[in-house]
Amino acid sequence: MSATLPRRFVIQKHHATHLHYDFRLEMDGVLKSWAVPKEPPTEPDVKRLAVEVEDHALSYINFEGIIPEGMYGAGKVEIWDKGTYTLKHRSKDKIEFTLHGERLSGDYVLIRFKEVKNWLFFKKKSQ
Repeated sequence: MSATLPRRFVIQKHHATHLHYDFRLEMDGVLKSWAVPKEPPTEPDVKRLAVEVEDHALSYINFEGIIPEGMYGAGKVEIWDKGTYTLKHRSKDKIEFTLHGERLSGDYVLIRFKEVKNWLFFKKKSQ
């Protein structure tokens, strides 16, 4: 698949032990996933921690509902935003993309911290 073709993304608001947002990008045949403890950034000056979590199956992109008590991730899951994205650059420690969502749109970046699973998630300033 070409890097310029639009792919899907979803952000699921997850009322688990702690409220957080699951940010998922369709990539490599799965949903690459990050848990974002605070509301995802809609403005350029807002930076968020995004903790990489296990990949999810593509079928999970439309999931909304209740994960039963006793199961991993128990709690209410609702779609907060969804749409497509265009991948602009991807390396081991940096992913740049343009989101075309209902709430989030524009150029975004994920940059990996030294801690393998921790990333910085932010919207780039318009040029």
